[in-house]
Amino acid sequence: MNVPVLLQHPHRHFLKRLLRTPFRCYHFIFHSSTHLRSGSPWARPFDSLRLHCTKWMLLSDGLKRKLCVQTTLKKHTEGLSDKEQRFVDKLYTGLIQGQRACLAEAITLIESTHSRKKELAQVLLQKVLVYHREQEQLNKGKPRAFRVGLSGPPGAGKSTFIEYFGKMLTERGHKLSVLAVDPSSCTSGGVGQSEFAVADMVDMFVLLLPPAGGDELQGIKRGIIEMADLVAITKSDGDLVVPARRIQAEYVSALKLLRKRSEVWRPKVVRISARSGEGITEMWDKMKEFRDLMLASGELIARRQKQQKVWMWNLIQESVLEHFRTHPTVREQIPLLERKVLSGALSPGLAADLLLKAFKTKTNEVHPIQ
Repeated sequence: MNVPVLLQHPHRHFLKRLLRTPFRCYHFIFHSSTHLRSGSPWARPFDSLRLHCTKWMLLSDGLKRKLCVQTTLKKHTEGLSDKEQRFVDKLYTGLIQGQRACLAEAITLIESTHSRKKELAQVLLQKVLVYHREQEQLNKGKPRAFRVGLSGPPGAGKSTFIEYFGKMLTERGHKLSVLAVDPSSCTSGGVGQSEFAVADMVDMFVLLLPPAGGDELQGIKRGIIEMADLVAITKSDGDLVVPARRIQAEYVSALKLLRKRSEVWRPKVVRISARSGEGITEMWDKMKEFRDLMLASGELIARRQKQQKVWMWNLIQESVLEHFRTHPTVREQIPLLERKVLSGALSPGLAADLLLKAFKTKTNEVHPIQ
């Protein structure tokens, strides 16, 4: 079995789109306490690109989808020059063959803010997505990757765990891809909004907690606990075995009181030690049990479909907000309105209404603000 592993990476565009790569196996997204910007990891979903599909309504679903994809891809590639087409084809071929150099070059392309390169990136991503869908069809419609998000407060031992865990999987013949997000905003001392973003891009969300309580875990929000499919108490060795058992018992009781999120899976709490290796094999068994149950029930596919919709709307929100901020009329009025709001001369609601009205006007029409 193959396995790519994903940990957190500081580049949000990489986060948004790398999960759509065709590599087979398990993707692990290792999350550390960081606050992502407004467009956290989302990928542009294939299913949202329903172009020219009406003529295929009498065909089978599989053929209809394939023809729709071909039409969409053709529309994306029509405007490419020969040089651009060769460039995209080179990256595409390298990606599906698992070439790391092409992966690095593709990441650079996807992260580019240059308008033309962004268009090329979308062409590349669409080609990769077509291939990915074809591979899933050959796999009887089952996903070829298992995406696991790992998160936890500072000091939970995330890096140590992923090193031991990753080595264990590769020794078993899996391929692993790790996507890491740089924990650049750890000043809050706990798990933040970015964990919600990670949970919205993975099949299974795992929360790593140190064997401590009280002030050391006060940053853990209840919402994060509710999203966890598996809770692992780390550093369960030596003198910390007793407190680790106590924390495990506390979370087992707490999880029983939370709203049930799945019909086939109840969140589990395990104890592990990346130093001794205790409990990590059992933790991997729990992950596989979760995957198999969720696949059999259809919940895993449904979760991915829901995430695709979330990704689409987040991309739209990000794009619309950027367009709003860069609109000439709005950009000119923002500083003045912000000062009026800060001074109390203008309510936030009225300021927002004025900016929205300015946005709706033509670029050369400026509404003076008194």
